[in-house]
Amino acid sequence: MDNFLFSIFLVTIGIIVGIALILIINYIRGIATNKKNENIIEKARKEAERIKRDSLFEVKEETHKLKIEFEREVKEKKNEVKELENRLLQRENNIDRRDQTLQNRETLLGEKENVVIEKQRAIQEEYLKLDDKKKEQLELLEKISKLSREEAHKMVMKHVEENMAKEIAEYIKEREIEAELEVDKKAKNMLVTSMQKYAADVSSEQTVTVVALPSDDMKGRIIGREGRNIRTIEAITGVDLIIDDTPEAVVLSSFDPLRREIARQTLDGLIKDGRIHPARIEELYDKACKEIKVKIREHGEEALFDLGITKMEPELVDIIGRLYYRTSYGQNALQHSKEVAHLAGILAAEIGENIAIAKRAGLLHDIGKAIDHELEGSHVEIGINLAKKYKEDNIIVNSIASHHGDEKANSVISVLVAIADALSASRPGARNDSLENYIKRLEQLEDVANQIEGVDKTFAMQAGRELRVIVKPEKIDDLASYKVARDIKEKIESEMQYPGTIKITVIRETRVSEEAK
Repeated sequence: MDNFLFSIFLVTIGIIVGIALILIINYIRGIATNKKNENIIEKARKEAERIKRDSLFEVKEETHKLKIEFEREVKEKKNEVKELENRLLQRENNIDRRDQTLQNRETLLGEKENVVIEKQRAIQEEYLKLDDKKKEQLELLEKISKLSREEAHKMVMKHVEENMAKEIAEYIKEREIEAELEVDKKAKNMLVTSMQKYAADVSSEQTVTVVALPSDDMKGRIIGREGRNIRTIEAITGVDLIIDDTPEAVVLSSFDPLRREIARQTLDGLIKDGRIHPARIEELYDKACKEIKVKIREHGEEALFDLGITKMEPELVDIIGRLYYRTSYGQNALQHSKEVAHLAGILAAEIGENIAIAKRAGLLHDIGKAIDHELEGSHVEIGINLAKKYKEDNIIVNSIASHHGDEKANSVISVLVAIADALSASRPGARNDSLENYIKRLEQLEDVANQIEGVDKTFAMQAGRELRVIVKPEKIDDLASYKVARDIKEKIESEMQYPGTIKITVIRETRVSEEAK
């Protein structure tokens, strides 16, 4: 029992001693921590003072720099103000000198004006004296002739009228003949100028389209088992497929360019896709039809943009775009309509007519050809109905109706459209039959010149409006060149029929060449 109590006592003492030691240690640490904090605070205070001193120094230095900069700017401004004052002073001196000069000039003008007034007064007095002399002379003449002034005037005029009546009639007749010739000449010049101002590339459209194949094996896939694929393509597109011995090619044949184009796109899609069967053919055909509709709108909008035409119904724009896929004698209908619009606009500008209406009428004159295979009647009747349906101007309706002479043209624009239509259709190369005649005429023109002795080569240029003739220099001298040109001119005039004029240029040159070895 005593041992137990003694143990408890020892434990209690140990706890008390431990607590005391802990308190002593914490106290010592606290003192050390306070000293450390004081040292840190002291260092921070010194650092702050140092930073403050540095900041004050930098501020003073910056202030000094700003002061120097400000003084420099003030000095520059003062210099500028001084220069400006000098300029103003110099300008003021110049103004003073000009003012003095103007005052001197005004004084001189005043003196001259006084002199002129005096001279005018003297001249007026002389005129009055002349009038008095005239009156005296007239009175003297009336007394001598025993006729008044009015009677003498009537007698002279009657005599002149009797003598000049025949000459006046002849003069009027000559002027009428000259006016007719001048009108014809100006009309020809206007037409030629219009054709020269507008020159578009013309290519004949064909009735077949060739589709290239990646290999000859593709022909069998296009034909299909027992020909079901080719029958499906022909039935859906309405185009004949010609598959012959031509390597890696299939020919699409149809008189409808729109159907040919849809069939071509469908066939291209099948070849690229590789899956050729009736269902896929129908799917790609529908896709091609949608793409063609988009292209038709683009062609129509492009035509309007090229011609500068605005405000047209969207349905009519689509019909214009369809002209791109129509042909007439091998000539693209949309290209022909755009060309007629350009020519009509140029002719209208030459004679002062409305250019915008002329271009619009030229573009729409063959609009009926876009859907003439869908409706009954001629393209003129269909075009008139379309123009009325979309509320086009009466001038445009009459231009459509009269451009082939079916109705009478009741406006100048209608006549211009008819002229432009004839020009476009008759241009060399515009249509298949015209191209052949054009080539024959050029060949005949060159043959006429080649028949002249001494001619070496002949070239027909500018659509047959100019002939360049190269002669042999050893046979034809410079003086003889004039005779060759005149002989060719007379031969062309006697043997050929041609519109307008043909310029003949004879070229003679001597070339000497040596070869250095």
